[in-house]
Amino acid sequence: QVQLVESGGGLVQAGGSLRLSCAASGRTRYAMGWFRQAPGKEREFVATINGLGSNTDYSDSVKGRFTISRDGAENTVYLLMNSLKPLDTAVYYCAAGPFGRTWRDYNYWGQGTQVTVSS
Repeated sequence: QVQLVESGGGLVQAGGSLRLSCAASGRTRYAMGWFRQAPGKEREFVATINGLGSNTDYSDSVKGRFTISRDGAENTVYLLMNSLKPLDTAVYYCAAGPFGRTWRDYNYWGQGTQVTVSS
């Protein structure tokens, strides 16, 4: 069983930056992904990183602006979000599971953290 706790969300102006953190309860070899869900929309893939931290994948909408990384020693994955846009406003979820873009494939989920970008 893996427990995930996100932090770092908040309110930021367009063009600003935020860093989300996701702490896992124990050492895990799972891939770690970030997904987001805006009101009235489907949950969508944002970024993922494999268990060794050697491979990453990003959605086209965030590529070049967001960076995912993981610290194995601290069992923590980060999402650095730069050049934020109002369209990035959503609840951001951390998940652990197989490397990929499909949220239904992930086994464990955090509670989510709200990110709001004002124009």
